[in-house]
Amino acid sequence: MSECLFCRIGKGEIPAKIVHQDDRTVAFEDINPQAPTHTLLITRKHIPTLSDATEEDRDLLGHLMLVAAGLAKQKGIDSSGYRVVANCREGAGQSVFHVHLHLLGGRVFRWPPG
Repeated sequence: MSECLFCRIGKGEIPAKIVHQDDRTVAFEDINPQAPTHTLLITRKHIPTLSDATEEDRDLLGHLMLVAAGLAKQKGIDSSGYRVVANCREGAGQSVFHVHLHLLGGRVFRWPPG
């Protein structure tokens, strides 16, 4: 079975506007932004859904959240506010089955979403 879209982006096989990468994560701009700032953050390790994460993934997922916070600061949306979204499975809107976060900012968000 071929690797998923996000695995291929993480390996550089598919072009993306990369804004951060380290040994555990990659962040790139969403091609269909839902806010003025819309960055996707992925783990280099393929984990299909958050429900598939294990205790072994604790540090990796914590690192992913810290990268999101750092990018929010770098993009200048940390003071005005931003949203970090993780969708899990189809019913919640997950369309690529590789754990990822959406970092959204630059506009006012309402509650509840969707």
